[in-house]
Amino acid sequence: MSWITQQKLMDKPRLSSEEVEQALDLASNLVLQNLPVFTDRFPRAYSENGFYPATENLDWTTGFWTGEVWLAYEHTGKKELLQAGQVQMDSFLDRIKRKQDVETHDLGFLYSPSCVAGYKLTGSEAGRKAALMAARELAGRFHEKGEFIQAWGKLGAPDNYRLIIDCLLNLPLLYWAFEETGEERYRAVAEKHIHTALANVIRDDFSTWHTFFFDRETGKPDHGATCQGYRDGSAWARGQAWGVYGTAIGYRYTKRQEYIPVFEGVTDYFLSHLPEDLVPFWDLEFGDGDEQPKDSSSAAIAACGMLEMAKYLDEAPADYYRGMAGRLMKSLVDSYAVKNAKVSNGLVLHSTYSNHSPFNTCNHYGVDECNIWGDYFYMEALTRLHKDWQVYW
Repeated sequence: MSWITQQKLMDKPRLSSEEVEQALDLASNLVLQNLPVFTDRFPRAYSENGFYPATENLDWTTGFWTGEVWLAYEHTGKKELLQAGQVQMDSFLDRIKRKQDVETHDLGFLYSPSCVAGYKLTGSEAGRKAALMAARELAGRFHEKGEFIQAWGKLGAPDNYRLIIDCLLNLPLLYWAFEETGEERYRAVAEKHIHTALANVIRDDFSTWHTFFFDRETGKPDHGATCQGYRDGSAWARGQAWGVYGTAIGYRYTKRQEYIPVFEGVTDYFLSHLPEDLVPFWDLEFGDGDEQPKDSSSAAIAACGMLEMAKYLDEAPADYYRGMAGRLMKSLVDSYAVKNAKVSNGLVLHSTYSNHSPFNTCNHYGVDECNIWGDYFYMEALTRLHKDWQVYW
């Protein structure tokens, strides 16, 4: 990052402690207001005209809603939130028993902010059992040839012998299972996957691939591609943000010193491609003046990653990344956060789930809407700024 770019970012205001408190109060109250609809059911992954419809416990995103419930419970202590979280952990236990929508690495997204969090906060045996069952399922997706966890679909399918950058946030479920059971295989699978992912999804300039394929016969790296980004050579904003947070998670669990410059490179690439208001467009190829949708969720994810990594760095870089996180969150709180439940039943506007382009294979949905992971990571970042938070991941 150039000095001019860095100085321009550092001239932006940071979120004050008072603003953090107020934003977290508001977000928690909005979550509380949504419990009548979203206790026995869950918000869909993305809103429609600002409002999430209710769905069953399906797809890869429902764990984020329960994560919001737990964050709001931590902040307020409201018994209604505790009760809702317990109901939802039972739903997740039922889901993993039935193996509903489990052919995915996103078991970490599903079970860490819901059941691992609930177990840590309440000692719930249902939460513990569900999370351990999910961890076993996730570890079972590991391929020795290539040393990675397959992202989607039937194991070994020729068109799906790949990982995606989101994977790094799913691995804490395996580390938790190792800590809980002492079974070494969980840690071994996670560490092999981290190393494989970071060795292949990050390009020489520290931009990132969305997905990376391996040769099914030899396990050797084959090629990178995108489904979610604008084109294969561009940097999908949410993918880059997963790289920021995922590299921080990788360092947290392994303490491999070579991951520090990787984190710095991936994060500085993200920061140096932000528009004036510090909230990225859906792909970092775009900037101010481009008629493209924003992805507010990427700013929240990256802020969480910077706040996590700051815990392990020397004072000067730690303060720098904490400051950058505070600046991103200031923009989200001021200009993107929902202030009135009549506007939306989500927390953060102007996010992008899946945007079609002439060069990708994505469907077009959840564009310029709330997305449930964006809401969750927004609350997580506020919680990290508010206190010494004991992470769910």
